[in-house]
Amino acid sequence: MTGRYGEPNTLEPYWMPFTANRSFKARPRMFVGADGMHYLTADGRRVIDATSGLYCVNAGHGQPRIVAAIQQAAATLDYAPAFHFGHPAAFELASRLALLAPGDLDHVLLASSGSEAVDTALKVAISFHRANGQGQRTRFIGRERGYHGVGFGGISVGGLPANRRMFGPMLNGVDHLATTYDRERQAFSIGEPDWGGDLAEELERIIWLHDPSTIAAVVVEPIAGSTGCLPPPKGYLERLRAITEAHGILLIFDEVITAFGRIGHAFASQRYGIVPDMITFAKGVTNGAVPLSGVLVRKHIYDAHMTGPEHLPELFHGYTYSGHPLGVAAALATLDVYREQALFARAQALEAEFAEIMISLRGSPHVVDIRPIGLLCGIDLASRTGAAGARAFEMMDRAYHEHDLYIRVAVDTLVVAPPLIATASDIEQIRDSIDRALRQLA
Repeated sequence: MTGRYGEPNTLEPYWMPFTANRSFKARPRMFVGADGMHYLTADGRRVIDATSGLYCVNAGHGQPRIVAAIQQAAATLDYAPAFHFGHPAAFELASRLALLAPGDLDHVLLASSGSEAVDTALKVAISFHRANGQGQRTRFIGRERGYHGVGFGGISVGGLPANRRMFGPMLNGVDHLATTYDRERQAFSIGEPDWGGDLAEELERIIWLHDPSTIAAVVVEPIAGSTGCLPPPKGYLERLRAITEAHGILLIFDEVITAFGRIGHAFASQRYGIVPDMITFAKGVTNGAVPLSGVLVRKHIYDAHMTGPEHLPELFHGYTYSGHPLGVAAALATLDVYREQALFARAQALEAEFAEIMISLRGSPHVVDIRPIGLLCGIDLASRTGAAGARAFEMMDRAYHEHDLYIRVAVDTLVVAPPLIATASDIEQIRDSIDRALRQLA
């Protein structure tokens, strides 16, 4: 059977991203609709969304204001060129994002995906130093277990070996901080763990190993998300900021997951009282409804580029869909929803109860650690001998088919990140479904 809401006649042509294609096509997990906290299946089941899509549907599915804004934009201005021309809504969005951001992050470059945003930030870091007469600053420092998208720049500064091993040499001149996670010292911590702040001192060693004058930027997620939610140890991010400032190195926070309320603030940077030099964002900026991303840039970085002939671009970079009218319309409406429904404050108020409910899974089978922060939580399962990831994969599959639960997995970690509209009852339902599915696993 074929049709807009029916089953396709074949699954084979679509090569699915980050998916075990053969397993999926043997036993598909399909959604045909969504509203509020739920996905809908072709056979009429309502599947609770425990991970906000891919950490992006922060305001819940089908928000009428966002839907209407996209429809109106499509009917009014379906596309506008991004080079040498503009449209008013893009400037309005940039202004509103700058007002939300901490400190003097006053300028915005727009793109379509988190991967594009990260590669944009890396290029801006190098061009900034070149504009300041420090063209030798080309090195980057990332972090083990970091995820920064799938462009060659992002996987180079990222620290997930599986994302790199098939693609040959990466960017030259990239080093990595150690992960901040140590299960023996941090297991079942709520929020920022007490142990590990001094791990930031390794940055000094790496800086002096390569010579401070060669390093362009340090790139980290405030809270490592895709690897399974690793909150920063107390004092860690603050120390990274102090070290980078002392050596004239830019600090880039990748907030593709943490921005727009996930941690109870517009940006996680604000939770820690830090003004990084750039913030990358995506996902929640449009509630996942239309692809849009960007980079918030501090004023002195923008100003350093505003030189040369006025008829030439100051930065030879951009994308066909930078500031796309539909994405911008979705983002403006999404910001309105966040404000009118006070969703950032709602997430902040729910954080403690969310943590308590998640930590109560400590006695469930196979659970070896739980890490809640904001409305984000990683739940580590013991790996099967010789089959890393198999247990969590089975859990995900059973959760969908047998327990009406959608949950994201990263190797043997379950990731819970409910929409910010969730109630304590919703979170308890997610907890109970996880527990039931875990008890079925070998």
